[in-house]
Amino acid sequence: MTITALSFRFPSSLPSAEPPIVVASDEVALHPSMYRTIAPDVEARVPSAVFDGYVTPPTRPHRDDVLIAVAGFLGGLVLYALGLDTRSGHDVDPRWLLLLPLAVMSGAELLRRTMPNTALAIGCAALLADQFTDGNVATIAMFTDLVYAAVLYGTPAAARRIPAVSMVATAAVTVTALLVFQDAQAVLLGLVFAVVTVAPAWTGVSVRTHRDAAEAAQLRAEQTALLAEIDRTQAVTAERARMARELHDMVANHLSAIAIHSTAALSLDDPRTSREALGVIRENSVDGLAEMRRLIGLLRDSGGGTATAAAPTLAGVDALLSQAGTNGAASGLEFGLDDHRAAGLALPAPVELAAYRIIQESLTNALKHASPGRVRVVLAQHEGTLTVHVTSPFGDRPGPRAPGSGAGLVGMRERVALLGGQFESGPVTDGDGNGDGKIWRVRAALPVDEGNGRA
Repeated sequence: MTITALSFRFPSSLPSAEPPIVVASDEVALHPSMYRTIAPDVEARVPSAVFDGYVTPPTRPHRDDVLIAVAGFLGGLVLYALGLDTRSGHDVDPRWLLLLPLAVMSGAELLRRTMPNTALAIGCAALLADQFTDGNVATIAMFTDLVYAAVLYGTPAAARRIPAVSMVATAAVTVTALLVFQDAQAVLLGLVFAVVTVAPAWTGVSVRTHRDAAEAAQLRAEQTALLAEIDRTQAVTAERARMARELHDMVANHLSAIAIHSTAALSLDDPRTSREALGVIRENSVDGLAEMRRLIGLLRDSGGGTATAAAPTLAGVDALLSQAGTNGAASGLEFGLDDHRAAGLALPAPVELAAYRIIQESLTNALKHASPGRVRVVLAQHEGTLTVHVTSPFGDRPGPRAPGSGAGLVGMRERVALLGGQFESGPVTDGDGNGDGKIWRVRAALPVDEGNGRA
């Protein structure tokens, strides 16, 4: 059985590290690299016991803790058998009573990782009891390990308090020994107490600091990799959307004209009409293939080529209207342009490209769906805003129609949104006083932030 867990592990204490990065997004899914598999035999820090600041049930002792407990107890037995006690003269009878603190201290070692604060409390009691016996070096050695483990594996509060408490206790023991024994050699007692408490506590602080720094560095590396993957995915998605818009705007107009005229040629048994339709079909096929080759060339160009494709500008709107007039003549459509912009005003390239594509797509939609009548394109520029109006007759249309998917309106809306403008489309009442007649209106307001001065 394996456990799947998030690999983001926030360090228990980061006194000097930078705060972790937090990614908040409603549309960003968790990346697979955020997960890792933990095998049952791999160490997992699962805090336990209310005394240690946690409420989860205690886990079984770690394998290393069991080895330390067994080795410490066996080592104490060897010292006991050899009679190597830390002191004598306590007249404790029977002598084997010194094995009780040793056994308790060994039992506390089993909890050094899962319940470090509890283990230290038990160790303090066992060390105090050991002072009333002949003493055992193994008991003292295991107590120092419990102090070290309480700082390393305990709560952040315990890791801060234990070193301070150990130094205060060392100072108190030293001063008390000097006052009681009135001998400078009492300082040695304080030195021994410092070796037993202060030294392992500050060793644990050092190890814990390095461990937390390593975990923080690993966390930042994982988050950086995740953010990089998110950025790459978003960049690919944005580029694919841009390519889809360009492909649609370049080719849809020609394919729509081909579909309409091929349908008309098939439905009307008139050689002259069929010949005119075939001429329009050939013209749009050639233009569509040229646009497709230009787009493919841009996609294949890795940046080292010298050939570049000029972006279309509003100067080409007249050619668009002329081509649309040719394609829509059979459907009873007429096309006209009203350009109310002041002469000599320059536009930023992205704004001019967006306006051109909006007009191109609007004319394509008119060829597909508009009823017979006049299609009107109006351009105006006022107070830093370029306004594009395209209106076409709205209603039932006789004759062939080209199918639509709605991708053109989506593309126009995306182009305007990228520039921070406003976009509207839909049927509205004809404002020319023609009764209940309706027109289809496309309106785009594009902000002109730069390049709107006199050329």
